[in-house]
Amino acid sequence: MNAAPGFVGWVPRVLALDIDGTLLSWVEGEGMTYEHVTPRLAAAIRRAHAAGAHIVLSSGRSPHGMTPVADLLELVGHDDEPLWVVASNGAVVFRYLPGGDVDVVVEETFDAGPAVRAILEARPTARIAVEERGLGYRVTTPFPEGELTGEMVETHVDDLVRLPVSRVIVRDPDATADDFVALAAGLGLHGTDYVVGWTAWLDLTPVGVSKASGLQHVVDELGLTAADVLAIGDGRNDIEMLRWAGRGVAMGQAVEQVIEAADHVTETVYDDGAAVEIERWFG
Repeated sequence: MNAAPGFVGWVPRVLALDIDGTLLSWVEGEGMTYEHVTPRLAAAIRRAHAAGAHIVLSSGRSPHGMTPVADLLELVGHDDEPLWVVASNGAVVFRYLPGGDVDVVVEETFDAGPAVRAILEARPTARIAVEERGLGYRVTTPFPEGELTGEMVETHVDDLVRLPVSRVIVRDPDATADDFVALAAGLGLHGTDYVVGWTAWLDLTPVGVSKASGLQHVVDELGLTAADVLAIGDGRNDIEMLRWAGRGVAMGQAVEQVIEAADHVTETVYDDGAAVEIERWFG
């Protein structure tokens, strides 16, 4: 766990904000969130931006799944420059203006074939998805409604992982998150990093790639450091980000592993926890 910012007068210069479970509330019992930001949270983000903080959305979502949230909040960089966005758990970093095009700055890729085949051998019923940037996903079997954004195109697994990819999603609606934690740990998945999501959902990424690595690129470009960052998140894919940031804050509904990685725990997403934290600094 990081120490809290260690000097009087510290104010975050970057807000790294997870989306699902942080900015947006989960639909109970479903693998999707309401596409709605509360007025209190939207106002807190606007105050932080007006005070000079850089707002950076940082999510496991693909780029085309993140731009609607940037549009919803009408987020831009300072001096009307494009917003910095960290997508696909850090594998893609892009810049974006509301209603405009995605300008990819960084895209990390890897050979996912060996890991995917090992997973399918252990769990033949698993569904695999690879992002088709700007369109949706190529999938071995359609995912449950609402879990993926964009179009789903059924594709044989060999074609799915024939070329290097930035991220692979593995999903099994008949399994649990604990099943996937045990599966990933047992297989080893050499040459690939992974994170287990809210349920039986596994993201495969290039080794060393996380939200923290994506955000490091952003702060380097801004001439800042991790010590300048307030990061807020609720999922296992936020752990590296929370440990990396000058102040890492877990949402109140986060699992214990995420809470242990954080410097502080705020209220749940249902109680405007992200707004509560932002208001500490930009009241």
